[in-house]
Amino acid sequence: MLAEQRKKQRELRKAVKPFETHEMKTSIFQLINTLVPFLLLWFLAYKSLAISPYLTLGIAIIASGFVIRIFIIFHDCTHYSFFRNNKLNRSVGTVLGIITHFPFSKWQREHAIHHATSSNLDKRGTGDVWVMTVDEYIEATPFMRLVYRIYRNPIVMFGLGPFYLYLVANRMNRKDARLKERLNTYLTNISILLIYTSLIYFLGIQAFLLIQLPILFIAGSLGIWLFYVQHQFEDSYFEEDSKWSFVKAAVDGSSYYKLPAIFQWITGNIGYHHVHHLSPNVPNYRLEEAHENTPPLHQATTITLKTSLKSIKFRLFDENIKDFVTFKDIKHLIKRDNKIKKKSEQVS
Repeated sequence: MLAEQRKKQRELRKAVKPFETHEMKTSIFQLINTLVPFLLLWFLAYKSLAISPYLTLGIAIIASGFVIRIFIIFHDCTHYSFFRNNKLNRSVGTVLGIITHFPFSKWQREHAIHHATSSNLDKRGTGDVWVMTVDEYIEATPFMRLVYRIYRNPIVMFGLGPFYLYLVANRMNRKDARLKERLNTYLTNISILLIYTSLIYFLGIQAFLLIQLPILFIAGSLGIWLFYVQHQFEDSYFEEDSKWSFVKAAVDGSSYYKLPAIFQWITGNIGYHHVHHLSPNVPNYRLEEAHENTPPLHQATTITLKTSLKSIKFRLFDENIKDFVTFKDIKHLIKRDNKIKKKSEQVS
C-alpha cells in the first residue's frame, strides 16, 4: 500500500515536470507589465497630492497590488524559475528585492527551508507562520501562551506584521549567514536607504510617507494573508517527521486559492500554491496550466475569498483530529490541566 502510494506521488511529480520551462518573452513581458504600471502609479500618486490625499490613497492601494505582483516575480527568481539563467534570476531578483524590501539571498535560503519542511510538525520555525499544536499550547507556560496569542491576533499579524518584516526581520542577517548572503542584505539595505533619502530630498518627507507607507502596509498585509491562508485552512495537512510526505505536504498542505481573475493576475497565480509547492521550478505564468492539465491536482483543497475568511479563527493544530481549532475549543482542556496541576501541588 505504501509502495503504491509512493509510486503515485512520483508519477504526480513527473506529470508536472513538463511545465518547468522558462519562456524569456513571457518573463520579460511580465516584468514590463508589472514594473511600468507600478512606477507610473507611484508618479500619479505624487501628482494627485495636489488634488486630494484621498485620491492619493486610492492610487496607492492600486499600486500596492503591483508590489504584490513584483514580489511574486522576485519569489520566482529566488527559485531560479523565472529565467533559465541563474545569474539573471539573481540580478533581477536582487533589484526586485530592493523594491519589495526583501533581501534576495536571505529570503531565498529561508524560503527553501520552508519548502523542504512545510507541514512538518518536527521541523517548524523557519520561513513559516508560527503554529502550535494543542498539546504544545497546554504544556506551555502562561507567558508563552500569551506571546502566542498576541502573535496569532489578526491585528498583530496583519497590522504590525508588515512593519516587523520591513524594519526588523528583513534588515538583519541570520547568525549563520555566509558572507555572500550578508553582503546581499547589506546591498539591499543600503539601496533602500539611498532611494528613500533621494525621494525625501526631492519630494519632501510628508509626500513620501503619504505615498509609500500605504503602499508598503497594504502590500505587506495582503502578502502575509496570502502566505497564511494557503497553509492554514480546514483539513490542512500537518504530520510528524516520520510520517511526513513532501508530495502530501504540497497537495494537501497547500491550498488552491481560487481568486477572481483580476486578483489572480495581481497575485501572479500564487493561488495555485499546491502546484508551486509540488514543483517550485514551475514559473508563475505556468502554474494554472500545470493545474488544469494534471487531474490529480484537482483534488487539492479549494478555498475562495469567502471561505478563506474562516482561517482567521484558526489558532492551534490538533494532532488528534488533524485539523485546526480555536482557543475557545480547548478552553476546557486548559481548565482541566490547571486543576491537575493544583492537585499535584497540594499533594506535594
